[in-house]
Amino acid sequence: MFKDFDSISIGEKHALVKTITEADVRKFVEMTGDDNPLHVDRAYAETTAFKDIVVHGMLGASFISTVIGTKLPGTGALWVSQNMEFLLPVRLGDELTISCTVLKKHDRERMLELDTSIVNQNQQLVLAGQGKVKLLVSTEPEASGELEQRLQVAIVTGGAGGIGKAICMRLARDGYNVVVNYRGQSDRAARIVEEINAAGSVRSIAVQADIATEAGADKLYQAALKAFGGVSVLVNNASPHINPKTFPTTAWSDIQQQLDVQVKGAFLMTQACIPGMGTRRWGRVVNITSQVLDSSPSLGWTGYAMAKGALAVFSKYMAAELGPQGITVNCVSPGMCETTLIGDISEKSQLMIARQTPMRRLAKPIDVAAAVAYLVSDDANFVTGHTIAVNGGMSMR
Repeated sequence: MFKDFDSISIGEKHALVKTITEADVRKFVEMTGDDNPLHVDRAYAETTAFKDIVVHGMLGASFISTVIGTKLPGTGALWVSQNMEFLLPVRLGDELTISCTVLKKHDRERMLELDTSIVNQNQQLVLAGQGKVKLLVSTEPEASGELEQRLQVAIVTGGAGGIGKAICMRLARDGYNVVVNYRGQSDRAARIVEEINAAGSVRSIAVQADIATEAGADKLYQAALKAFGGVSVLVNNASPHINPKTFPTTAWSDIQQQLDVQVKGAFLMTQACIPGMGTRRWGRVVNITSQVLDSSPSLGWTGYAMAKGALAVFSKYMAAELGPQGITVNCVSPGMCETTLIGDISEKSQLMIARQTPMRRLAKPIDVAAAVAYLVSDDANFVTGHTIAVNGGMSMR
């Protein structure tokens, strides 16, 4: 119903032709109360320099609104400003051509700058000016057919890990074809793919790629493009082993490894996927951060925490920049989760953390996957720049 803003081009012009009659003037007087005799009393008008009735200038100008509301841009137009110069008087019986031409477009505000003009039957310029028009967005719900045709393809980086597997399985259950990314766990990735494909409702492929490199990120995206035609959901989940170290024993290479996989990898994958998402005006990016950003520092986890912090900031900035393209960017922040990532933490410490959690347990991978599933669903259409904490209340904001 509302015109597609992207389809409007600079230089586009629309017009209408209107012959001004006495009936038009009478209606205008009834509506506005402007019964200045110059407009309605011929005997009075003959005593002025005009020598005949002059039609209200705003009566002619009102047809600019008609062009804006019915032609350019049409339905959904909101006329927000206008300057006008009345150059010549309009007489009864004049045939006016009212025109609007697009001068500039402002995509972010969905705003058009228009040249507005009125010319009489003698090709004389009666009115000149410029206006601004905002094109509103329809609140009509998406047609069911559009939903059925939407691309349902998800890439999960680090998909062979504990949380990664749970996310892959949940997204497959929710109807997504899944690209399982792995770096060194080919056997685990193969089993996940086999399990998804065995269900028969969706398809899955495993792709070995180091997303911390441009070649690896491109390889992963191209594999998804070749197998499924594109990507609609990106879950940046890949994370190196934590390998705790005290600061004196930490080398910058330890920090760099975390930054390369978690931040550079998310950057490269997001950069690869968003052009297609933007073209389709729909996309979901979910970045897996961590409770370490909200709780007391875990000694020795400096590099891991630095990378997670950078990923969280990156997510907010992408949410702000990509929102106008119909792409949401959110984070899921798990607490201590029952995966191999905590294998070096003593059982006593794990039990102590579980007892300190209001829910009296650690997070499970399926808990994290459920939060991801919500953020990529239509129920989260208006959620972006947000972090869902999956920590059983261990850290509350």
